[in-house]
Amino acid sequence: MRTLVRRGASVIVAVGFSQTAGWTRGRKESPNTKFCLIDDKLDAPNVQSVTFKEEEGSFLVGMAAALASKTGKVGFVGGMDIPLIRNFLTGYEQGVKHVAAADEVFVNMTGTTPAAWNDPGRGAELAKSQFGRGADVVFAAAGATGLGVLQAAADAGKLSIGVDSNQNHVHPGKVLTSMVKRVDVVVYDCMKSAKDGSWKAGHRVVGLKEDGVGYALDDNNRKLITPEMEAKLEEAKTQIIAGALTVKPYQP
Repeated sequence: MRTLVRRGASVIVAVGFSQTAGWTRGRKESPNTKFCLIDDKLDAPNVQSVTFKEEEGSFLVGMAAALASKTGKVGFVGGMDIPLIRNFLTGYEQGVKHVAAADEVFVNMTGTTPAAWNDPGRGAELAKSQFGRGADVVFAAAGATGLGVLQAAADAGKLSIGVDSNQNHVHPGKVLTSMVKRVDVVVYDCMKSAKDGSWKAGHRVVGLKEDGVGYALDDNNRKLITPEMEAKLEEAKTQIIAGALTVKPYQP
């Protein structure tokens, strides 16, 4: 961050809550620099913090999982067991139950330390365990650990759900969809507002209404998401945006 400031950057974007500690120190050293912190909240006069309604995007992929499941059993593999990941899980469970109240959701968290984000082998083991219990769709919200989940699903002839970015291409035809966090939209808004003079410090929370979260549909998964499934997902999306359907966030 200091290097970017020395090179003349007037707006700096930090992606990920792990960067908060560094920005807490650094933003004080550069009071005239505008900072955009993504995935965490930092109250400061030169910081714009943006967090996401992960529960809303996860609700939609939970619906997709239940609509695609033939066993009535789906899974969730989380990374580090923190409130952020619990928020993904909470939305996912609500989406599954919205479609099929009797469906089972198996849940495993990879660990309680940062190492939980980078253990594909462990992710694969957890996914295989859930497949063994009857799950045929598993949602991975686990960073690089999730790549193991996606691989295990492809190997077992099951379906996975990607996270954050569109991961449908990782195993085409085997990734049902991906719960995307539109960091691109947030970064664009940050830069544009800084350029046109409308930039404001403070905390923003973005969801479906702000195009901050969603589900991915492309050529890689088009055959997996039927028109009927898409219609149900879009109907729920419209209801959530309108406030007619409420998705509850995780409450510790």
